[in-house]
Amino acid sequence: MPRRSMLTCAALATLTVAPVAVPAAGATAPAAAMPPGEKPPAAAASPASPSPDAPKSGTVTEARPFTRGAGGAKAARAFRELHGMRVRREQLHHFWGVEPTAASHDGMMATQSVDTSYRVSNSADFTYTPTIKAAGSCMEVTTVYSQAVGNEIWAWDWCGGNGPAKEIKMDAAFLQTYTQVVNGHPAYNIQLVRTGTSGNAWSAYLYNYKTASWSLFYSKSGTDTSQLTYGWDIFEVYASRNASTGNAYYCAEAKNVVFESSAIQLRQNGAWRPAGASDSPWQPYTDPNPRDYWCPTLKFVRAGANDHWIVRQ
Repeated sequence: MPRRSMLTCAALATLTVAPVAVPAAGATAPAAAMPPGEKPPAAAASPASPSPDAPKSGTVTEARPFTRGAGGAKAARAFRELHGMRVRREQLHHFWGVEPTAASHDGMMATQSVDTSYRVSNSADFTYTPTIKAAGSCMEVTTVYSQAVGNEIWAWDWCGGNGPAKEIKMDAAFLQTYTQVVNGHPAYNIQLVRTGTSGNAWSAYLYNYKTASWSLFYSKSGTDTSQLTYGWDIFEVYASRNASTGNAYYCAEAKNVVFESSAIQLRQNGAWRPAGASDSPWQPYTDPNPRDYWCPTLKFVRAGANDHWIVRQ
């Protein structure tokens, strides 16, 4: 299985479970997995993530087909360009997280943080964090922060659509219906599962706390055109440098923002399990250098044994 490797940093930064017991969203790894001086988040502060086997009912009624206006077109174009750079193995150090191997799963889920107060000031910049895609899946579900579309959740179609297919605003209704407080900030739960081997059919679900069930967000079948054989759950930025500070604009904008993905789980043969070191390696590095991300105050916290990460300042 090919792995990403660090390449030279350029001006454009790239883009982004069950018979076993489901860990609490705040579950932490041994202290040895934490960077020096870092403390794991308190497990007691986080509620348990929803059961991957909870009922599936209804659809995400708030989601709408992606609007292809000027802002949406710009956001979609940037997402495609950034992914192309990853395929060409350029600037890959501007993402960080775990990459489950293709043979390890036919489904993937995680608890993803949101921060509706985060505002991107530079029109050329996008923060796609957290973003998740199962290996071979027809969709990537990404948390989007940008000027072009504002703050949204996207279902990006990788099976012929080559662009965002569904979008949902991070508004009050979304927060009330699809999030709960995890480690002090709102987070939603996303599940991507292969629903049929014929035609490579996949479905993405958001957990609906009002109905206590998984609501269908997007479904699609076809051939995965991402050209990447593994899955991922990562922090990913498209960043410009602020000439007055020498840092990326997001470094100041996200000063108080916590980007977090927890309870990352994989499904195989109908059983869910936490992502682990043997199947979901940290990429592109285990311990990134924050200066490579144009934000020297950035901290990369391995808060779990490959099933929980935090990026913050």
